[in-house]
Amino acid sequence: MTTPDEPARPADARPEPALDRPEVGPPVPPAPPGPPAAATPPAGSPTPAASPAGGLFAEPYGRPANPYGPPGTYPQLGHSQPPTAHPQAVHVGAQPHGLTPPGPQAAPAPVPVPDVGAPSPAPWYAPYGAPGPYARRGAPAAQPGPVPGPPGGPGPSPTDERGRRTRRGLSAGWVAGLVALALGAGLVGGVAGARLLGGDDRLADAGLPAVVTRPTDAAGNPVGGAMVEGSVAEIAATVLPSVVSIQSSGSSGAATGSGFVLRQDGYLLTNNHVVAGGTGAGGSLVVTFADGREAPAELVGSTADYDLAVLKVDVDGLVPLALGDSDAVRVGDPVVAIGAPLGLEGTVTTGIVSALNRPVSAGDEAETAFINAIQTDAAINPGNSGGPLVNAAGEVIGINSAIAQPPGQTAQTGGSIGLGFAIGSNQARRTATQIIETGRATYPIIGVLLDRQYSGEGVRVASEAQQGQEPVSPGGPAQDAGIRPGDVIVAIDGRPVTDPDELIVAIRAHEPGEVVELTVRSDGKDRTLQVELDESQ
Repeated sequence: MTTPDEPARPADARPEPALDRPEVGPPVPPAPPGPPAAATPPAGSPTPAASPAGGLFAEPYGRPANPYGPPGTYPQLGHSQPPTAHPQAVHVGAQPHGLTPPGPQAAPAPVPVPDVGAPSPAPWYAPYGAPGPYARRGAPAAQPGPVPGPPGGPGPSPTDERGRRTRRGLSAGWVAGLVALALGAGLVGGVAGARLLGGDDRLADAGLPAVVTRPTDAAGNPVGGAMVEGSVAEIAATVLPSVVSIQSSGSSGAATGSGFVLRQDGYLLTNNHVVAGGTGAGGSLVVTFADGREAPAELVGSTADYDLAVLKVDVDGLVPLALGDSDAVRVGDPVVAIGAPLGLEGTVTTGIVSALNRPVSAGDEAETAFINAIQTDAAINPGNSGGPLVNAAGEVIGINSAIAQPPGQTAQTGGSIGLGFAIGSNQARRTATQIIETGRATYPIIGVLLDRQYSGEGVRVASEAQQGQEPVSPGGPAQDAGIRPGDVIVAIDGRPVTDPDELIVAIRAHEPGEVVELTVRSDGKDRTLQVELDESQ
C-alpha cells in the first residue's frame, strides 16, 4: 500500500524482516486529515516496476531520489488514474548508523506481493508499520505485525514513525559539566544583579583620602605651616598658656573657676565669687596652669561690688595677657572665651559681641555686684567665671562673670543659652590696680538713695530716709549739684535710664573724681546738672 508521503514499493522488493514493535501507550487523538491515501492494490494486480537502485541522491534506504517515481499510471483499488503532481523531493541527510551507505547497489530479487485481503488505508504517519516513541497523540495504535526493513540492509534502523533517527542522550560527564556551568552563570548573574539593583552597596575599596601628616616637634606639637593671622587657632595658641584653672575649697564646699595671668611675677585676676568660699578659715586656693603644674594661691584682695579678685602664686616667668580697651569694642566684633567650664581646662568657644552697657546685677542682697557688662553669645558655662574674653588680636576685653538663665533655672542646673556677660577690661584694670596697690577697691558714688518702688519714666530719688540714711547725703555730690529728694533722673551723659540698677552701673563705670552729666526732672521741668563723683568709704 502507498501513502502520499511514501513511494510505491516495487513489486519485486524483498519482504522486510519483522521486528518486535514496542508497546505503545493509550490512543492519541487523531491528527488533522491529510491528502487521501492511495489504496493498496489487490492481489494479482500489476505492480509498477521498481526504479533502478542507486543514483546521485539515493536515500539511505535504497529508494529513488524522486519518492513518487516516474510519471505514469498507478493501479489503485482495481482501476488506474493519473497521479497527483508533487514537487520533487530531494533528501540529502546524515547516514544512519549500521545502514548501507548511499550509492549503487544490486537490484533486489523479485518477491511476490502477499495477499492483504480487503483494501484498507494505511496511517499516513506510520508508513512502515507501528509508530515509534514519537508517535503523534490521537493516532490509533498499530496492530502487531511484521515491520518491513530496508531492502538489502542488515535490519531495521533506529528511527521513529517518520523515518527520523532516534536522538542519542548526553553522557553523564556532559550533564555534570552543563549543570556546573549553569550554577556558575547563575551565581555571577545574581551577584551582578544585586550590585546593579542596590542590594549590596558596600564598596570593595572605600578609597578615602590619605592622611596628611604634619611635622611635629619633640613635644608632639605641629610645626611648620604658619596659622592664619587672627584665626581662632592662632588666638587660642597665644592665650591658652596664660589661662589658669582655680580650685576653691572651704567650709561651704568646693568650687572651680578660671583666671588669667596679670603679671609675670605671679599675679592672677579672677572673679570674687570664684574664690569667696576658699578665703575663710580652713579654706584653700589651688591654681593649675596650662602645662599641668599646680601651685597654692593667696588672696591679695577682692571686691563684691565689681565681682573681682586678685590672687598671688609663688611662680615666676609667667606670660601675662594684654588688657585691651573695652570702650573701643563694637557690637558684632568677634570674640573668644577661654576657661574651664565644668572643670574642663583649656576650653575655647567663639562668638561675637551681642550688646554693650548691659546692666547686670549678680550675687545676693548682702553682696550684690553691679556690672556694666559686655554681652556675648560665646558659650559661657559654670567654671568659665574669671576667664578672659579676648578679641581678634588676643587682647582681653572682658572677664567672663555671669550668664542669663530662663525662669526657674540657676547656673548650677542650666548652661549657656547664648547670653553671657563679661566685666569690661577698663573696669577690671582700675579695680585690679587698686587691689594690688592698696589691697582694696572703691567705687564712685553721687550720694543719693533710689526709690525702687517707682515705675515711671527715669529713676526717682527717694523722698524719705531709709534705715536712718537721708535720701540725699548732706554735703555729697548730688546735694552740691542741686538734686533734691523726689527728683527724677532721666538720663546720664545723654543716655536714658529707666531702672535703678542701670543708673548705678552707669555711675560705677567711671572713676571717682570724674564728672558726669545728669538730666534731672523737677516739678515737671528738666534741667541738666554736672556732678563730680565721690569715692565710696
